Amino acid sequence: MLSRNPFLFILSAPSGAGKTTLCRSLVRRDDKVRYSVSTTTRPRRGKEENGKAYHFVSDEEFSSLAEQDGLLEWEKVYGYRYGTPKAQVQELLAAGFDVVLDMDINGALHLKERYPESVTVFLLPPSLFELRRRLTARGRDDRETIEVRLARAEAEIERAREFDYVVVNDSLSASLALLQAILDAERARIARAKKIKLTED
Repeated sequence: MLSRNPFLFILSAPSGAGKTTLCRSLVRRDDKVRYSVSTTTRPRRGKEENGKAYHFVSDEEFSSLAEQDGLLEWEKVYGYRYGTPKAQVQELLAAGFDVVLDMDINGALHLKERYPESVTVFLLPPSLFELRRRLTARGRDDRETIEVRLARAEAEIERAREFDYVVVNDSLSASLALLQAILDAERARIARAKKIKLTED
């Protein structure tokens, strides 16, 4: 019998690199993983549902959560605040699930400081040309905003070496398989084992 300590599996990437899609695909593929839904002050887009895409709250509600130690971390990104609900993550870990988080670079590294046993993965786009294409194809931003996101992406990519792993998201299926391999390897680390015992039969 092998029992182990669950951990945080944190994915971060420049805007448009595909981290949210990969996070949700990984959760559908692996029943030992749960997705932590972030809390944000940004307004809903399109058909986004509260509690699924994000927990959408007002600035006042977010400030109250932060002041009451209800967030593991929070960051301001493109004018809005995003945070990780503390109770939700702790409940999932206590239930034995590994927790996948989709976070910006600063938030990911701050959470790694607080939970050193967590695993951080930086997702790279295949190229800046492809990143521009993906951002444009989403149809969410005007040209000026896309240029801002691309400039930020170049700065963020410089920090990739601060992460445990780097995955180039060229193909969804290949990237998903590699993330699963990383997750499985991390689960097998002896440092995560709580109990190792052979049964009689």
